[in-house]
Amino acid sequence: MRRVSIIQGENHVSGDPDVVISTLLGSCVAVCLQDPESRVGGMNHFLLGEPGKDDDIRQADLQRYGVHAMELLINALMRKGASRSRMRAHLYGGANIIAGLGSIGANNAAFARRFMETEGIAIGHCDLGGTHARRVEFIPYEGKARSRAVAEPPKIVRAPVVLPAGDGDLELF
Repeated sequence: MRRVSIIQGENHVSGDPDVVISTLLGSCVAVCLQDPESRVGGMNHFLLGEPGKDDDIRQADLQRYGVHAMELLINALMRKGASRSRMRAHLYGGANIIAGLGSIGANNAAFARRFMETEGIAIGHCDLGGTHARRVEFIPYEGKARSRAVAEPPKIVRAPVVLPAGDGDLELF
């Protein structure tokens, strides 16, 4: 299978049976949409649900917000033959990983659910919330997705530096 990785603010759409789309999420959310009849699907990855009322957002940064990222994904699917009325969604991410950042992940998750409800898009699977990062893989042709928790990063052990015995000269290269 050909792997297509996406990051914040990106999306990818395909009807190719040999494509898998993947991303890594923390507090961000990825929405996977698929039309089972046209066998076209796609995934996006957004940073925040909506900009704040007083936020001055540059045009280039709009796709980082779910409200814009969702429309980009839906429109790209429709250009490839999908019908909005047949789309089904899988929602992933929205973790609250860093305590000092408040409830960004929970707010993102709530936005994604609210968007699907407002737009009348059925949710097939949901893996939102928690405190761990996730790796998400989606096969758009089949509409199948999986999410795996990312293991804790290894702890950094700081060992004392031991210099070799000798005459005290140290050569740096």
